[in-house]
Amino acid sequence: MTAAPLRAPSASFFSQKLHLKRMHPSMLVRVSGHNTGEPYFGRSGANRFDDPDSGSPTRFGTCYFGDGLLVAVAETLLHEERPTNGAYYIASDRLDALFVLSFSGSPLILADFTGAALKRLGLHAGLSGTASYKKTQRWSKAIHDHPAHVDGLVYMSRHLNTGRAFVLFDRAKPKIHLDAALPLLLHPEVRRVAIQLGIKSA
Repeated sequence: MTAAPLRAPSASFFSQKLHLKRMHPSMLVRVSGHNTGEPYFGRSGANRFDDPDSGSPTRFGTCYFGDGLLVAVAETLLHEERPTNGAYYIASDRLDALFVLSFSGSPLILADFTGAALKRLGLHAGLSGTASYKKTQRWSKAIHDHPAHVDGLVYMSRHLNTGRAFVLFDRAKPKIHLDAALPLLLHPEVRRVAIQLGIKSA
């Protein structure tokens, strides 16, 4: 059986009820090369759920997170890496330059695009699994413009498909604030994460 392609959002999507999740910013983890100016809402158009309207003066920004250090490292540090005999050899200066960011603020309202909620929208794992961002960015735009006026969405991580990832739209900026920026190599979970993902300093 041929797998169904990921469909594009239709006009009827805006009348559908979204499954919403209430989440506190303290549950989000981000790995970044910066310890200030975060959370950073980018407008490059190069990421999965970025705004596709590159020429629009009202283009929204996005910021990406994981539900823990394991997902955040897999989605950032290992995003473009390929393993050698089951291990990722990462230059020590790259590891030294990264920070684990934690956040505070007020509760966020996110659209749930995982599990049964995803299926009820007529979608599948291709939303977070496809390497092409053409349709996923159209979905992001549709979710951003939905009458529910959500702060972002939750989806399954492509690079660690047992974990959840999050993208926030820049309208969520007043609700989330940088609480702490800890060097990655000083994080209490870094050894466990490195063992699980097979990361070795090169």
